[in-house]
Amino acid sequence: MLKYDLHSHSRYSKDGIMDVRDLLKIAKKRGLDGIAITDHDTIRGGMEAVKLKPEGIDVICGCEVKTDRGDVIGLFLTEDIKAREHTAVIEEIKAQGGVAIVPHPFDSMRSSAFWLRENDAPLIDGVEVINARCVFNRYNDAADAYSNNYGKAKTGGSDAHFGAEIGNAYTLLEEGSDLREAILKRQTVAFGRCSSPVFHVRTTALLVKRKISQRRIKQ
Repeated sequence: MLKYDLHSHSRYSKDGIMDVRDLLKIAKKRGLDGIAITDHDTIRGGMEAVKLKPEGIDVICGCEVKTDRGDVIGLFLTEDIKAREHTAVIEEIKAQGGVAIVPHPFDSMRSSAFWLRENDAPLIDGVEVINARCVFNRYNDAADAYSNNYGKAKTGGSDAHFGAEIGNAYTLLEEGSDLREAILKRQTVAFGRCSSPVFHVRTTALLVKRKISQRRIKQ
C-alpha cells in the first residue's frame, strides 16, 4: 500500500513554521510515499516542494482555502485560488484539474470547520475522515459517517504544523495506483491517530507571538 499524508503546513501558512525542505525530509524519514503541502490560502509551499522534490517521495501541491462556509482543501493545484465563496472555490479547484476535499468538517472546536450538508455532497470529491488534530474522535467519526452516507472518498491527514506531527494520519491506496484517480474512484482508506493537544497550544502561542511582532513593527 502507498501511504500519503494529505494535509500539512509549511512556513508559508500564517500558523506554520516548518521549512519546506525540512518538511520533506521528515516525511521521507517517516516512511511516507507522498505528502501534500496544503498551506492556508497559498500554493507557495506546495510549489516550492514540487521543485525540491527528493527522490523516493511524491509531492502534491495543494492549498487549504478559507471559504465563506469554512475550509476546503484543493489538491493538484497549479495556481492560487482567488474565489472565497465555497462553490466558486470548488469550481476553481476542479478547473485546474484538482480535487476538492473538506478537512475536519464537523470539528466544533474550530471556527474554520465546513459543516457539510446533504446538498454539498455533489460538489466535493472527498472528506477528510481522519484529521490528527481533532481533539475528540467524535469529530472524525461524524466525517466518516458523512462519507459513508453520501459515497465520498475518504482521506486522512496529519494537519501538521510542526515536524513531530507529520504522518500521524494518512491516506492509503493500492501500490501502483494514481492518487488523483484513487480519490475520484473512492479507492482510498484513511488511517492514523490523534496528535497531542499540546500542538494546538504551540500553534496559538506562535500566532500570538507573530501578532505582537507585527504590532511592534507598525509602532
